[in-house]
Amino acid sequence: MSQGFRSFVIFAEMRTGSNLLEATLNAVKGVTCFGEAFNPYMMGWPDKNEMLGVTRAEREADPLVLLARLTGRPGHLAGFRYFHDHDPRVLDPIIADRRCAKIVLTRNPLDSYVSTRLAWETNQWKLNETETPIPARITFDGEEFRAMLAATEAFRLDLVARLQATGQSAFWLGYEDLRDADVMTGLLHWLGRTDLDRVEPARDQVPQNPQELARKVANFDAMQADLSGMDPFGLHRLPNFEPRRGPAVPSFVAADAGRGLVFMPLKAGPDRAVRDWLAALGPVEGGFTQSTLRQWKRARPGHRGFAVLRHPLLRAWHAFDHVLTRGSAEQRDLLRRLHRVALPAEGTDLTGDARIGVFADFLAFLRRNLHGQTSLPTHPMWASQTEVLSGFARFAVPDMLAREDRLAEDLRHLARAAGIEDSRLDVVAPAMVPTALRDKTLAEAARAAYGRDYIAFGFDLLP
Repeated sequence: MSQGFRSFVIFAEMRTGSNLLEATLNAVKGVTCFGEAFNPYMMGWPDKNEMLGVTRAEREADPLVLLARLTGRPGHLAGFRYFHDHDPRVLDPIIADRRCAKIVLTRNPLDSYVSTRLAWETNQWKLNETETPIPARITFDGEEFRAMLAATEAFRLDLVARLQATGQSAFWLGYEDLRDADVMTGLLHWLGRTDLDRVEPARDQVPQNPQELARKVANFDAMQADLSGMDPFGLHRLPNFEPRRGPAVPSFVAADAGRGLVFMPLKAGPDRAVRDWLAALGPVEGGFTQSTLRQWKRARPGHRGFAVLRHPLLRAWHAFDHVLTRGSAEQRDLLRRLHRVALPAEGTDLTGDARIGVFADFLAFLRRNLHGQTSLPTHPMWASQTEVLSGFARFAVPDMLAREDRLAEDLRHLARAAGIEDSRLDVVAPAMVPTALRDKTLAEAARAAYGRDYIAFGFDLLP
């Protein structure tokens, strides 16, 4: 092979056409694409739990075993699809392997978002020419779209930086290229298969939703208005994944009271209490992009930004409650089966000592997750506050880090700094600390998971 490639990876995202590209490659003798081989929720394809003799449990313990199996067949070009939320432990070895060809597949992110939402609505993820598309329309959610865009853009830019730093190039494809035989032929030639005269795109899949966006989005006018405030050039500096995090600007909330206040929430913190306090002061707005928030700040000299720190053990407890009561059943099943968290069967209540026991399992999982020892990317709900704040600082440093255990005093000082005399602090109430969380074993488990937070912010045992 002219490039010396022995394997390949397709860097893509949901609904970018990666299924069609995989089908085209798999139609070529001597080339195999093994689906989403490192998707934490499946093994290449849905309902598969084994690949090349490697089980999901074995992949979870060491993903490099599967990576070696995928790339170790002499004379055969094998690869897989890799999305931003796939097992982060294989990314460094992939980048370091110069004999692994990097293919980057992109699509208009709004088209990808709408297509993904439609697929979730209809449960129709592929369509061949004999099947009938299920008609549906989606409701655009600006906050959801911005979160998706931030995550995928951060990953793509980090990928570009890694390839540049290692002196490598990639073969770039757009969604529209996938049905172009000349481009597909060029791709296979680049991969080293110059013995092929022509490569035809796969014909067993057809576009599912070829209509214009106005026919696929129920609130099309509202979507246009929402997107009009976005500045795509302001998103390029978002970093990738734990341990580095992005600014999370869409989660920020601003109040016009005084010279202006910007609340920068740390997920699983006292979010509701602070939002209620801000709402009592005056009009509140959110849904910012970096561009629109800069404009807001520019118009309000003397504004103040702040975040509120919560004790790591209490924050982990609230993240655990979120997983139990508002997280997805799929996530709970994964924690139960692969991550040694003894969550009960769906629909079963978890109370008393049993809840504390499973919480101890969850703390052990957090320690592994925060140290890069699991396939699940670190969720903002349980990421260390040190790293979340580092992400904030890539856009703006908070003027104040308030503490939950002295919130009224800290907010009073903040309000005065922003020119607010009547701060109405009666709406702020400290969170209740369950007595069971003062257990020494839980305290040690939390310190093991969040050692950096304990050191950086001086946390001790719960009061």
